Amino acid sequence: MTEVDGAAVAELFETCRTAWRWEAQPTYTIEREQPTLALFLAAQAKPEDHNAAWRRKITAWAAEGKQIARVRVLSHPLTDYQRYQLAWGIPGNIAAGEDVRVYDRDAHPDGVVPQQDFWLFDDNAVVVLNFSSDGRLLNRALAADSELDQYRTWHQVAVNASIPLAEWDARPRPTP
Repeated sequence: MTEVDGAAVAELFETCRTAWRWEAQPTYTIEREQPTLALFLAAQAKPEDHNAAWRRKITAWAAEGKQIARVRVLSHPLTDYQRYQLAWGIPGNIAAGEDVRVYDRDAHPDGVVPQQDFWLFDDNAVVVLNFSSDGRLLNRALAADSELDQYRTWHQVAVNASIPLAEWDARPRPTP
């Protein structure tokens, strides 16, 4: 794998026709999100411009005919970050044109899919996202061509085993 920077990933978004994300971390510690996460946790109102830059990108890409999609791994109980993402982030992404599905780890505990996040661009380039245990992005790496078949397989498994967010039952489940 070869480490890549944010500019290289941005270029992949600009030149691709499809971008698909496997999103497996229970928590993402993203500095620019900390103020709005704190508002969410304090039961404050969502700012009108929350996640607006990403939504504008999704809208523009969709207008160009690009397909942006992700499968979000979830299990109960949801983390504070997952609740924040489901309430404040993802609905706007869907409205902007992103296809968001849920892989319910409780329903699929077999471990066939990776714990590591990645983007799959046009089915021929993979950017692996490496995170610390607390959800901080450490680096991004371009997967080798010899690894592409594994990522394509994980993509198919995830899509086949996931459901649209609208169908996923996000209510907390009783503990046994």
